[in-house]
Amino acid sequence: MSAKIIDGKAMATAIRMKLGADVSGFKEKPGLAVILVGDDPASQIYVRNKIKACESVGIKSFESRLPGQVTEAEVAAEIKAFNDNPTVHGILLQLPLPAHLNSHRLTQAIAPEKDVDGLTVTNAGKLFLGMDDGLIPCTPQGSMILIRSFVRELAGLNAVVIGRSNLFGKPMAQLLLRENCTVTTAHSRTKNLDDVCAQADILVAAVGRPRLVKQDWIKRGACVIDVGINRDADGKLCGDVDYEGALSVAGAITPVPGGVGPMTIACLLSNTVKAYQFKRASGSQAA
Repeated sequence: MSAKIIDGKAMATAIRMKLGADVSGFKEKPGLAVILVGDDPASQIYVRNKIKACESVGIKSFESRLPGQVTEAEVAAEIKAFNDNPTVHGILLQLPLPAHLNSHRLTQAIAPEKDVDGLTVTNAGKLFLGMDDGLIPCTPQGSMILIRSFVRELAGLNAVVIGRSNLFGKPMAQLLLRENCTVTTAHSRTKNLDDVCAQADILVAAVGRPRLVKQDWIKRGACVIDVGINRDADGKLCGDVDYEGALSVAGAITPVPGGVGPMTIACLLSNTVKAYQFKRASGSQAA
């Protein structure tokens, strides 16, 4: 048996092409503001990629770069300016922030209708309640699309999510519950983690530990979504799953890179367009 490779890059390209076609028909273009604090190299790359992605589909981008020593009040003022700007429909505060800034407090300062990361209490609550008018975090949203590309009927399947972060683990579990899966949220203190994973028809790994999930942790035929992006001891990019070992057991698996990553950016663009459409539907913004 050789697992199907779930091509996140190809799916992301298809999503971006459709978004580009949709945006080309809008009278006014959606706008995404990205706030970058400090000079973290990885964050700079992420922001640059997001700006390029916006340009590729016709979304206007607004970039704010603030020094690492900026005060929390100054970042909050920048967020408020974008909240009040009618040409900005989505706001992304690039994480992580420098240690002296309160990430939660600043994230909550983003207007919920512009919260394209889906991290405000309002959007998290709407996801929990199963409401359709909220914005869903991008990486779980993209992961769900990848899962559906392989698993046609999710109801009743056992799903295990390794990781319980607000950004990924918790919303991922909620999305799987929406599909009527039986969901287990595992984490660093889960006992017999290997046995728990071995029961999963759908296994989602998001713990940030290189090749944590071994071949014998995976149920034969399972759909494996690897969210991890790590460097191993040799400096090679790898995920949270032992990819080579998983290939002979899993039914389908996402590669690293080329799996979840491209879908995250595609869903960020999708959320920006969705925020624009919500605004247009409310009648407070001309289309």
